[in-house]
Amino acid sequence: MSVELQVALDIGSARHRVAIGTSERSEPLEEFDLQHTPADLAQFFERIRRHQQAHSAQVCVAMEGFGGYARPLDTQVLAQGWRLYAINNLKFARFKEIFPAPAKTDAIDARRMLQLMQMRAQLPMAQAVLQEVAPVDGVHRQLKALTRRRKQLVSERMSISQRMQAELHGVAPGLLDITGQADNLWFLGFLTCREDLRKLKTVRRSTLLRLRGVGVSYAAKIALWQKSATFADSAAWVGPMIQADARRMLELREAIAQLEQKIEQLLLHSSLAKRLLSMPGFGPTCASELAAEIGNIERFKAEASFAVYLGVAPLDHSSGKRIGAKLPRQVHGE
Repeated sequence: MSVELQVALDIGSARHRVAIGTSERSEPLEEFDLQHTPADLAQFFERIRRHQQAHSAQVCVAMEGFGGYARPLDTQVLAQGWRLYAINNLKFARFKEIFPAPAKTDAIDARRMLQLMQMRAQLPMAQAVLQEVAPVDGVHRQLKALTRRRKQLVSERMSISQRMQAELHGVAPGLLDITGQADNLWFLGFLTCREDLRKLKTVRRSTLLRLRGVGVSYAAKIALWQKSATFADSAAWVGPMIQADARRMLELREAIAQLEQKIEQLLLHSSLAKRLLSMPGFGPTCASELAAEIGNIERFKAEASFAVYLGVAPLDHSSGKRIGAKLPRQVHGE
């Protein structure tokens, strides 16, 4: 049996704790703190290579907090050809409850991770905590970054829209009734066509027709509102906030459109996304997000684990005569 050099990292925002050991001994070979700087990261890899040569060992690295603050360390580890394991935080917490430590520190956690790696061949629970990370190509890494950013911007747009709708009801009764939804391109253009929200009451029909998306029909609805338009006294200070939100929503619409254009271009280079698009009900947005989160389908050992990852496989939650199920507590585990 070949020797395995085992490296455990407790990931932090600016500093990581490292414990290095082998499959042949219970005590760590080396423990140290690693600053998230280019110099320290380079030294980290050099130290591992020295141990690797000294023990003629294959390298396995385990990280708590894979992704997030672990970037770009995680991709650099895979680039070395080393095996990388992500530690499932929920299952790791359960492991620490069963095998308690005298205290909770980063150094102790790193040692516990090392212990997990040494026990994974004999202890099924240790295998469940350690999830091997399969290499993901550049296309799917880009898709993941772009689709996650798109979701964040869409969420921000929805939040602003809800806030703006509530404020419009209080400041300018009846104005929102023209369209019924604040997140509307022509309506946002109308809200921002004057510096003062109260001056929307006097915008001429010829000006309205020059606004993008405002045709004869909407111009007539706006003119009808203008005849009886009233503003609360709070419009003097709330109005500028509403208009600032409207401008931000216009920016978000443009940013989202640009991301979607890049995503659709990347889809052409993803065989997984193409396969999803061939299925009824899948469009570019859904296919790109799913392909990005999967990354490499080979990292799933069975259909069941894939279903749990997607959150579509309820888990057994029965007790006694009661038969029930529950949704997984953690999906998209990165």
